Amino acid sequence: MHLLFATSIVPDGALASGYEIANAAVIAALRRAGARVTVIGFTWPGKVAMDPENTVVLGAIDVRTESASPLQKLAWLGKAVFSGLTFASVKLLAVSEHDVQSAIERAGPFDGYVLNSVQFAGAFEKLLGDRPSIFVAHNVEHLSARENAVAADGIFQRLLFRREARLLKLVEERLCRRARFVFTLAEEDRVALGVASDDRSAVLPLVTGATAPIPKGRRPIDCDAALIGTWTWQPNRIGLDWFLGKVVPHLKPDFRIRIAGHMPYGVASAHPGVEFVGRVPDARAFVRGAAVIPLISTAGSGVQLKTIETFELGLPSVATSRSLRGIDHRPANCVVTDDPASFARSLEAAAADIHDVDGGAFHRQQVKALDAAVRVGLEKLGAVRQEVFA
Repeated sequence: MHLLFATSIVPDGALASGYEIANAAVIAALRRAGARVTVIGFTWPGKVAMDPENTVVLGAIDVRTESASPLQKLAWLGKAVFSGLTFASVKLLAVSEHDVQSAIERAGPFDGYVLNSVQFAGAFEKLLGDRPSIFVAHNVEHLSARENAVAADGIFQRLLFRREARLLKLVEERLCRRARFVFTLAEEDRVALGVASDDRSAVLPLVTGATAPIPKGRRPIDCDAALIGTWTWQPNRIGLDWFLGKVVPHLKPDFRIRIAGHMPYGVASAHPGVEFVGRVPDARAFVRGAAVIPLISTAGSGVQLKTIETFELGLPSVATSRSLRGIDHRPANCVVTDDPASFARSLEAAAADIHDVDGGAFHRQQVKALDAAVRVGLEKLGAVRQEVFA
């Protein structure tokens, strides 16, 4: 079976974000199940496709809102309003529908689409209905947009997120209705998308790499707790604001917290132990240098890749219940609480008595469940293909 994996950004091997890590895991699982996978989408500027022989590159674009100029943001907004598309999808209209159609034809012949999230599928929806499809819902995007609207500071941002939520709900409904099968990354997302039946959807347990991380001896501890993330992404920012505003005030003054990643304007903490360190050269080495990892998601949907990576590394953690969505197995060294004072006490206790576990067992369990779910989806797609092309 030959599948065209339609995505906004094609894999370049860097795995710089949770979205890219998830894409790599899904593509690898499809190939392990025996499917031939050709990827179509854009690259980041200055990057090249990791697997050029099996990738159709439509061009190079930077879709990050935070790094765009005011003029570029205004252009995107105007195009979104004029076209009726979401702000996220309109960023991909750097090429024409004719160019995309030609690229799809060059990639063929193929048996079906894997529509990876709503951005690309929403931008070129009219071109992607001529074959059976699987829809991969990384998040319930319209619910995330609603949460972003509530958390937005200004009226303009609030109105923009409300518009995104309304349009995203319609796009997600159409993609789920047309798809032969839907993959989500969390069980609750199946319900939220209206595809909770086992005949319509399955959850994909994810991993951050093809093999489990190998422990490299005793860990040197540089700080009590460490966080790293894309804090300009609104759901992550909401969790960080909760942690800094609600949890950190309960921590002792000598509790040392290092926070890596690009920090939006206005993020600060009066706690003497909080240090913002910016970009770090090795994310995995950075988190391994902490006694305990706070998993602080309080918004969004889908799965938290930072949670999966923490569990694969076997590191102690304190997690909100929202951080565990999409994960069935919780290691013994993970404490779960949504109460800020309890969260702080649990962090201090974990840092005082460090207890690592074998992360390889978690990784193996995830891979086994991932492969089983992918096989179900491919069987459903194969059945409808036989009906259509018989």
